[in-house]
Amino acid sequence: MTADVPVTRESLRRLHPISTPRPVSQLPDRVWTGEGWDRIRRGYRARVMDEKGNVFVEGDVLFMHRSWTGHGVYEVSFASATGGGRRIASAVVEADGERCRSMGDEHDCLRMELIISAIVLGEAAVEIEGRGSAASASAPQSAP
Repeated sequence: MTADVPVTRESLRRLHPISTPRPVSQLPDRVWTGEGWDRIRRGYRARVMDEKGNVFVEGDVLFMHRSWTGHGVYEVSFASATGGGRRIASAVVEADGERCRSMGDEHDCLRMELIISAIVLGEAAVEIEGRGSAASASAPQSAP
């Protein structure tokens, strides 16, 4: 599939909706421009086996599914931002540990932004990854 052809639900072989949705309480503060939103709406299809996700948009909702299993991971609702552009208004993540391993809202917040910015838009993710490293370093460590 070329970058000019939008990824749609119908263009992906097997998709399974999120079975156990859990609201994500921490959302990225970022506002995507109109141009960025147009690119996000075209979606993203995994091109090689190492890429783990397919992304498509229906209306104002971005769906992220695992490329191998088709299981839904995130459903991200966008809304118009004050001053222009689009922002994430709400999101849910798969809470079934058999389908997706969540490490909490902060991790999900960073992961959603990373998927959208680095994978879908192809932007450098150094700043986002840096926030993730800092969050991991400050998180309490659990006993083995």
